[in-house]
Amino acid sequence: MSTEGVSKRFGSVQALTDVTVSFPPGQVTALMGENGAGKSTLLRILTGDHRPTEGRVLLDGQTLDLHSPQDARRAGIRIIPQEPEIIPHVPVAENVYAGSLPRAGLRRLDRAELRRRITADLARLGFDKVLDPDLLGSELTAAQRQLVEIMRALTGAVPPRAIAFDEPTSSLSEHEVEALFALIGRLRDEGIAVVYVSHRMKEIFRLADRIAVLRDGRVAGVVRAADTDEGELVRLMVGRDLSSLFVRQQVATDRVVLDVRDVTTDDVRDISLTVRAGEVVALAGLIGAGRSELALALAGDAPIRSGTVALNGRVLRLKDPRAAIAAGIGLAPEERKAQALFLQRTIRDNTSLVSLRRLSRWRFVKRRQEKDLAQEYADRLRVRAPSIEAEVRTLSGGNQQKVVLARWLARKPDLLILDEPTRGVDIGAKAEIYQIIADLAREGTAVLVISSELPEVLGLADRVVVMQNGRTTGELTRDQATEEAILALAMADDLATADDLASTAQTGETR
Repeated sequence: MSTEGVSKRFGSVQALTDVTVSFPPGQVTALMGENGAGKSTLLRILTGDHRPTEGRVLLDGQTLDLHSPQDARRAGIRIIPQEPEIIPHVPVAENVYAGSLPRAGLRRLDRAELRRRITADLARLGFDKVLDPDLLGSELTAAQRQLVEIMRALTGAVPPRAIAFDEPTSSLSEHEVEALFALIGRLRDEGIAVVYVSHRMKEIFRLADRIAVLRDGRVAGVVRAADTDEGELVRLMVGRDLSSLFVRQQVATDRVVLDVRDVTTDDVRDISLTVRAGEVVALAGLIGAGRSELALALAGDAPIRSGTVALNGRVLRLKDPRAAIAAGIGLAPEERKAQALFLQRTIRDNTSLVSLRRLSRWRFVKRRQEKDLAQEYADRLRVRAPSIEAEVRTLSGGNQQKVVLARWLARKPDLLILDEPTRGVDIGAKAEIYQIIADLAREGTAVLVISSELPEVLGLADRVVVMQNGRTTGELTRDQATEEAILALAMADDLATADDLASTAQTGETR
């Protein structure tokens, strides 16, 4: 599969210009670029969602006339979208084979054949241990929804010739990621052309044979993975060196802003920690450690059963998110689309959401002040959009995250909790978000960051608090924190051995 001279224009916006790139069979080609570089537009052209303004798509040297995703599917081209489309009221098996369910007669579903088919396909794809075919779509986790989309793409009457994965690991556990990587290896060995879109460098270098980089809608370069490194890829993507992503300076004061004492919820136990003004504290740990659950409790979105939370010396009663916001706590949650943003509303609406009280008089919003506020923070955070009246759903992932941050910067909270603030954003947007965090700290905001990326934790944090199984297993200063020390605490079997493990990792001793 390949493109030849593909360009795409949306009104006055030139999304792609003269893109010529090949995706050879039996190879994994990584497609990289900043958010807004044109990756999604190119994928949609390959899969029939968009028609190119100029140029053509070829398969086996023959031009494909793709008018719809159905045309692409009939040609053997599949895409695993970043946001799965799941039917909530039917089980996994029916979600996977939607549109091609086995029938007994004209109307009746052949449940025996459906069971045989889903059991065989789960085993063949290696998902039988992580996906229950009887779960309803509404009961699936984000990771399980992703696996359903993968199964849809790999089953059907026409076998896949080319398959594109768009940020497939963003919501998967380590076990699920390994199953996916094994599957991609099998697809490559079977001669299928694999297109892999990701911002995660480790994944790219583990999987890819070739790497194609887009910048500003053009091909910036195509390189063999074995012949390049992260530095060259960053230069291709952003047109400059990012010699230092992290810009942290020691600006923390002695004034304690957040003081958590022995907090227990349904998900975490006996949590104690502090965050000072101007300090960035990272919560580290493996998936399921309880970090996000603690964040929700601090933001008033989960009941605290015992213990106290104090902000600036005042004990809070966090009965709901409104109480937390009023007290001076802001939360940018992990699932920004599901939990933070109104996708059909504008940048202006989303930015002003938690500041409406001070923008209103007699319950009427002062629209001029609201627009000025939204424009100020859109400019400050360099949100890339035609205007603040653009709907948030039209923005790239990095710009959507900036809108979430703009909301809280406009509110000026004393404590800002950031749960996976750079998940699914490109390297350039990451650098900008890191700068925003550094600016917040310099202005005296207490920042609590949850991140699963250890280099990010080490680069951002003044202190690292590590969690496992709903409890804290240790705390590391900036000087003490290493990847080995954090992982030792994150994987400690019990609290009694946590200190020993962390100490061993820091000193390099063997047990």
